[in-house]
Amino acid sequence: MAYEKRPDGRAFDELRPIEAEVGVVPRAVGSARFKIGKTEAIAAVYGPKEMHPRSLSDPKQGVLRCNYNMMPFSGSGDRVRPGQNRRAKEISMVTENALKPVVDLSMWPGAVVDVFIEFPQTDAGSRCAGICAAAMALADAGIVMRDLVAAVSVGRVDDKIVVDLDYAEEAYPDGPVADIPLAMVNNTGEVTLLQMDGEITKDQLMQALKLGEKALKEINKAQVAALKAKYERK
Repeated sequence: MAYEKRPDGRAFDELRPIEAEVGVVPRAVGSARFKIGKTEAIAAVYGPKEMHPRSLSDPKQGVLRCNYNMMPFSGSGDRVRPGQNRRAKEISMVTENALKPVVDLSMWPGAVVDVFIEFPQTDAGSRCAGICAAAMALADAGIVMRDLVAAVSVGRVDDKIVVDLDYAEEAYPDGPVADIPLAMVNNTGEVTLLQMDGEITKDQLMQALKLGEKALKEINKAQVAALKAKYERK
């Protein structure tokens, strides 16, 4: 059976509903919440502060260190075991790499900026939601940045190119699926994350990236609006 309609009724190029706000963790230097559909990320920034262990410090600039963590009952599957597992370590690393191109820590040699990203609930797209939340939290913390980074998954479900896959689409049983997390610097279009899992042709990939670029502009608007809203309240 051909894939004619998404489970939640969205158009194939339509994002799930977005909520974005900053300043959600009072004890953090900066923080943000980014929710897309049923996937919700809360990011909190601590630092710049002295790096421990010191052997990991960089004498020329500060270090950005991200920590991705899903809460035990955040997903629809089995209970997530507490602590860092192999997947969490991999996503923490790609999150750092997605954000580093816009973060300037040259004023803080030997220091570290820690970003903790927690997920109370997930329904696919968690690494992208985490990157969106972390970028907003870093800006809220006053970390020097040359731009914001937004992220979204694009891909293929059967013969359709889609934006922002949910769990039901990632697990679609009746045809090929490709899930492609994509992160981009807003003003330059520089791609800071591009991963792929599944089957897709070159032409389909280019179509997916084009849809993703349009969706990321929409996400960037939500990020900017959240940051403006906090400072307009002051």
